[in-house]
Amino acid sequence: MTTMLGRTVLLVLDGVGVGAAPDANVYNDEGSDSVGNTARVVGGLALPNLGRLGFGHLTAIQGTPPDPAPAAAYGKIAELSAGKDSTTGHWEICGIVTERPFPTYPQGFPPTVLLAFERAIGRGTLCNRAISGTTVLHELGDEHVRTGKPIVYTSADSVFQIAAHEEVIAVPELYRMCEIARGQLQGEHNVGRVIARPFSGSSGAYKRTPRRRDFTVPPPSQSMLDVLQGAGRDVVGIGKIEDLFSGRGLTRAEHVGSNAAALQSTLAALDGAKPGTLVFVNVNDFDTLWGHRNDVAGYAEGLRAFDAWLPQLHAALRPGDLCIITADHGNDPTTPSTDHSREYIPVLAWLHGACGAQPLGTRRGLADIAATILDVQEIDERLRGNSFAAALGAR
Repeated sequence: MTTMLGRTVLLVLDGVGVGAAPDANVYNDEGSDSVGNTARVVGGLALPNLGRLGFGHLTAIQGTPPDPAPAAAYGKIAELSAGKDSTTGHWEICGIVTERPFPTYPQGFPPTVLLAFERAIGRGTLCNRAISGTTVLHELGDEHVRTGKPIVYTSADSVFQIAAHEEVIAVPELYRMCEIARGQLQGEHNVGRVIARPFSGSSGAYKRTPRRRDFTVPPPSQSMLDVLQGAGRDVVGIGKIEDLFSGRGLTRAEHVGSNAAALQSTLAALDGAKPGTLVFVNVNDFDTLWGHRNDVAGYAEGLRAFDAWLPQLHAALRPGDLCIITADHGNDPTTPSTDHSREYIPVLAWLHGACGAQPLGTRRGLADIAATILDVQEIDERLRGNSFAAALGAR
């Protein structure tokens, strides 16, 4: 559908939802609206560059009204997969719909699970509760440093998290423990992610370091990444993309520690990328730093910073390049919950140099994104989803 094969930039703003999904009540997320509620609480949120793409049409954003003639195709999508996890969200974006949610452990892990893990690593553990990652460091950081026992905890998400001070348990050893847990957590205890949570500092001032790693369940079937790679395309994963797909379907992966680093790496990856390359980016601070910690001011500032960066992205694009901005789930920092929220996912999409993009409306299934990318890339491979390429204004 394009006169020349362009590159694709797929930016996932982790935890940036635009209003409660139709089934939000099933997840106790009625009233969630990560962007709209944040704008309201901070007294207005001016996002001029996102606004020009149509962001103001997706939910009521105080300070960012609907643009009368948006430059991008804009819409929102309700996720089909069960759950509200980063893994299932990213998988669905890439054409894999998860019919059953990963198990969660609001009361902690069963003794059989924890005892098997302790035997395998040769030491005891601390915590075994559903608890905030920052709270657990405050409560148990000193005991961990004194005893050398790793801190094992979970949340409302399907995660088995292991925290350890980098000077007590070296990061490579922490990763090895996570690999052991990943190998053990199968069958009914097949959690979505085992997460290494290294931290540093001293009593009363512990803080996480950037060397987090996610050890996920391998995707159960072929994803868009596999299809692109099989067609000879380069696929670059930035942020936790490699972790979420267990390394599958990627030509190159780059782990980064912040939104700013992810966006800088995006521009670097585009520089010299050959036609057909997919640059797939997870922009994670909205979720990890602000959503899970109910930091409304930080969340708002993160949106402003992303908005201010967009002109740099536009300057790096060439005619025929496809850009899609989306999310994997919500994480409303204004609600009492500190967990992910079941929300509509925003989609802003454009072909650089094209004109006349059309509204996408309200859609069902994030796999529409994969279908669209494959369509634009002129790859005849049908995964889940319905392409909206015709709405992008290409001639």
